[in-house]
Amino acid sequence: MSGDKTTPAKGQEPERKTGGSRWQRKGMVVLAAAAVALAAFGTTTQTWLTAHLPGTRVQTPDVSVAGSDAATAVTALALVALAAGLAASIAGRIARIVIAVLLAAAGIGIAAASLAVVANPAAAASAAIGEATGQIGGEADVVVTVFPYLAAVSGILLVATAVWLVLAGRSWAASKKYVPAAERQADGLPSDRAGSVDEIDSWDQLSRGEDPTD
Repeated sequence: MSGDKTTPAKGQEPERKTGGSRWQRKGMVVLAAAAVALAAFGTTTQTWLTAHLPGTRVQTPDVSVAGSDAATAVTALALVALAAGLAASIAGRIARIVIAVLLAAAGIGIAAASLAVVANPAAAASAAIGEATGQIGGEADVVVTVFPYLAAVSGILLVATAVWLVLAGRSWAASKKYVPAAERQADGLPSDRAGSVDEIDSWDQLSRGEDPTD
């Protein structure tokens, strides 16, 4: 009858919904995670602090401190978040949860390290000031640029992306190539081992002169 639902043939995987709305698409979530991680990394290549050294005889009275020097943890955490975001494109259901935790942890770390620079810019610039003057603990007027704030915002967005990954990932179809057998059974997909057993049984029936299609 035309109204009957067709059942998948034996050995075939059942059809799974991949999410009709745009915000649930895997490519969009992965792209967002990678873009935010790259934005956080990009801020570290810019000047976070500018230290003015009054009353000193150094050749350059103003010292610029890049984010990679003011907060080295931000650079490392941004790279971790980038790798985790890209890995989400081939991860299974359980692995996506682990990746979401990594993204959230990296985002919190980036935001905390950036805000620490904003809260105490003199301490963050002390190494660069000491290198320029040859003295530790010298007086300096330190000005904070906009980039530590942008890095903190990027960290918060990474946490939001981690939540997005967990919610949107529920509708993603599993990939046979990368999903372990345990996850395939949890998702209701047939395992490769089950398929091989069916082939052996069919061969045994043929050898006995029986029709395995009956």
